[in-house]
Amino acid sequence: MEILYLLIPLSVVLVFVIGAVFWWTLKSGQFDDLEGPGYRVLMDDDRPTMKDEAGVPPADDDKGCG
Repeated sequence: MEILYLLIPLSVVLVFVIGAVFWWTLKSGQFDDLEGPGYRVLMDDDRPTMKDEAGVPPADDDKGCG
């Protein structure tokens, strides 16, 4: 029963700490753009650019498909 004297104030302090961290993330702009990073991952072009012997990249119409 005596453990409640420790657990209740500790839980109240923990709630305030979590609330302060959440408030700080809101004020620092962490939740401003929720969809942008997901679209950037999908639209990322990871293909390496191929160059010929002269070091010239291929033309835009030649993407190497098909």
